[in-house]
Amino acid sequence: MSFPLLTATAVLPAVGAIATAAVPAAKRTAAKWLALLVSLATLVLAIVVLVRFDPDGDRYQLTESHYWIKEFGVRYELGVDGIAVALIALTALLIPFIILAGWHDADPLETGSKRWRPTQGFFALILAVEAMVIISFEATDVFLFYIFFEAMLIPMYFLIGGFGDRAHEHGEEAASTQRSYAAVKFLLYNLAGGLIMLAAVIGLYVVAGNFSLTEIAEARANGSLDMATNTERWLFLGFFFAFAVKAPLWPLHTWLPNAMGEATAPVAVLITAVVDKVGTFAMLRFCLQLFPEASKWATPVILVLALVSIIYGALLAVGQRDIKRLVAYASISHFGFIIMGIFAMTSQGQSGATLYMVNHGISTAALMLVAGFLISRRGSRLIADYGGVQKVAPVLAGTFLIGGLATLSLPGLAPFVSEFLVLVGTFARYPVIGIIATLGIVLAALYTLVLYQRTMTGPVKPEVAAMPDLRVRELVVVAPLVVLLIFLGVYPKPLTDVVNPAVEQTMSDVQKKDPQPEVEAAK
Repeated sequence: MSFPLLTATAVLPAVGAIATAAVPAAKRTAAKWLALLVSLATLVLAIVVLVRFDPDGDRYQLTESHYWIKEFGVRYELGVDGIAVALIALTALLIPFIILAGWHDADPLETGSKRWRPTQGFFALILAVEAMVIISFEATDVFLFYIFFEAMLIPMYFLIGGFGDRAHEHGEEAASTQRSYAAVKFLLYNLAGGLIMLAAVIGLYVVAGNFSLTEIAEARANGSLDMATNTERWLFLGFFFAFAVKAPLWPLHTWLPNAMGEATAPVAVLITAVVDKVGTFAMLRFCLQLFPEASKWATPVILVLALVSIIYGALLAVGQRDIKRLVAYASISHFGFIIMGIFAMTSQGQSGATLYMVNHGISTAALMLVAGFLISRRGSRLIADYGGVQKVAPVLAGTFLIGGLATLSLPGLAPFVSEFLVLVGTFARYPVIGIIATLGIVLAALYTLVLYQRTMTGPVKPEVAAMPDLRVRELVVVAPLVVLLIFLGVYPKPLTDVVNPAVEQTMSDVQKKDPQPEVEAAK
């Protein structure tokens, strides 16, 4: 038997989480190093998956299939396409940076009678989330996917509620209350979506007789599985609702600003750059592949919701006075672009959406982690509490600027390529939607540049006059992300070569072809 590479990639961080949690409380530095080493080993395995994956080969590769609950047709079934490989690589890449950035975020701290949770628990929970996200990208059995899609909520709940941001304008007691509220809201929203999806998963089994994505899709393609139109639409809505909550899509987005605002900066990155990508990925893998006709039926409404997310998220980002909530609302706008690209039903749109998932993860990580370093120095998330930082911490200000410029999709940085493809792909089939969506670009420039101007330029405020610049550990976190943003902005071909064949297969699932240009090219 060949080595179960996909299983190993998911199991390693799970075992690492258990080992990290078992480290004695007095050895918290050892727990940090163990978590970091496990995350780096997982990155090595993810690179092996990427190297062994053949973009021109079978749709699902490195497959594993074993009966799990045979009586109900549940299999432990794994396989990756180009989209999954790209997102597994993104996840494995970001986790070591998240761990390094949060190196001191869970150190014990006495505040009256209260004490922060043990350090090893913080890093164990991060590794647990990584394991569940990776296996969600790998699962080709719908029931297996559902289990880990829901299970990742538990460690995320504790990361938000138990290890929240210490910087709060109204003190520790208010911060604790807000953390608890954000964690419960996150859990309830996502559990509600998951329960509706569970009903749809059961309905799918009743109709198809098994949970295998590949078998159901094949049966639908060859006509041996005839799903009634109304049945397909209801099942689609059950799946899509859960993914839209996770994504998050307006109006199901309201948990995200609370969760990102109250979490530490590394956990905020874990939410929006890693966990939320499971929602948009699942739209491509499950909604379009299992319910192609219902996907086309729902497209006009979904595109309108995505457009509202783009404009609404950007407008609210402009008016924010909290740095982290600004990034959260900006992410809602960006997820609108991703979902718009998926349901534009063009190869450019879906390629752009997949690239956007990766590039948004890198750019948001760069911006939010630097913002976290900034907040930890000043002890405040309020934009008004900063000014003149670039004069006392120029490297911090410079990396913050690059992260911000990537967020507004400046040409030459990675997000520009993906946003351009999404807009081109959308305009080709839905020109009005594509035109209105460009307003999101203008608003992104506004909220990003205003944020930089208010925090980094102008007179140096007394509270930031002694602010230190980025330290070595922080530079190790930020520098590779900046390099990736520039590299993928100038030369995205390595990523597009992996993603494009999978996108073509998804287009084939929904039986859509790209619109032909109305004007013939000159010969």
